[in-house]
Amino acid sequence: MNKTGLKKEAVLGQVSENENREVTEEELKLINGYTRRNLSKDEVYVFSVVLCDNDIDRDGERFTVESLFELEKLFVGKTGIFDHNPSAKNQTARIFACEVEAVEGMKTATGDDYFRLKARAYLPVSEKNNDVILALDSGIVKEVSVGCAVEEVLCSICGEKTDTCPHKKGETYGSKICCGELTHPYDAYEWSFVAVPSQKKAGVTKSVSINRKETKMETILKQLESKKGFALSDADCEKLLSYIGNLKQAAKDGVYYRDSLTGDVLRLSAIVQPDISRETMESIAKSMTVAQLKEFKTAFEKKKNESVVPVPQLYNDKNKNKTVSNGQFKI
Repeated sequence: MNKTGLKKEAVLGQVSENENREVTEEELKLINGYTRRNLSKDEVYVFSVVLCDNDIDRDGERFTVESLFELEKLFVGKTGIFDHNPSAKNQTARIFACEVEAVEGMKTATGDDYFRLKARAYLPVSEKNNDVILALDSGIVKEVSVGCAVEEVLCSICGEKTDTCPHKKGETYGSKICCGELTHPYDAYEWSFVAVPSQKKAGVTKSVSINRKETKMETILKQLESKKGFALSDADCEKLLSYIGNLKQAAKDGVYYRDSLTGDVLRLSAIVQPDISRETMESIAKSMTVAQLKEFKTAFEKKKNESVVPVPQLYNDKNKNKTVSNGQFKI
């Protein structure tokens, strides 16, 4: 998919339950970097939110640790909305700080050390936001989802793109679980409060645009030849169907040409080799390739032309020194 392509469900995080501490002077300074006037501590509500991690989500994908560090820079300053609705009226909070942290003692499904991307966000204290603040404090609004774009999704087993490699997400190869690794994020759109979670640990969703290059037909065929299951994108499915359609048409044309060539060989065989029955010649022709049929046709045509030489009625064969008398011909 290109940079403006469709989005897919992916991994994310949740609002932290125990880190909604009072805003510090340093944090207030960062917050006021986004405001038109300096706000006081009493005018802002701050909270922590885990955006995403390096564990495998329900889509069989995960961010690499390197990707988390890249997203750490991209998400600073990004606005928080509800349900990915990109309306200005829907803007609720904004991230003012972001960092990747290792969680001691935790491991991912792949056995790696667990890392997560944690952000600090704020929203103004106002009558309009009282319900949101109450929902956050009570744990009603908890799950979040992020919208970002990555360059590639690579197979954790072979390192190739997941839409062309033969490995299946979720299956174990040797001792390794196969998953898609989201690499090289290049943009962070927004983060949203959502209702339906999908991440196993944090119970969230993610929204990722993937910039995939078009798969070559040769690559698809190579994967088919491997006789192992693999996933095709919608574009690759259309390409494969078009390829199969062209093959079907070519096959029809080939059958028509072969039938025509076989008919010519049978007709010429009856002229130059009358002692061979048609049934025998048909049986022989069925086992021939098109190239062999063409060779037989050429040979039969040559033999036919040699055996049927037109002779004038008053032709005089000088080699035999004979003269054809007029009495041999009747008009």
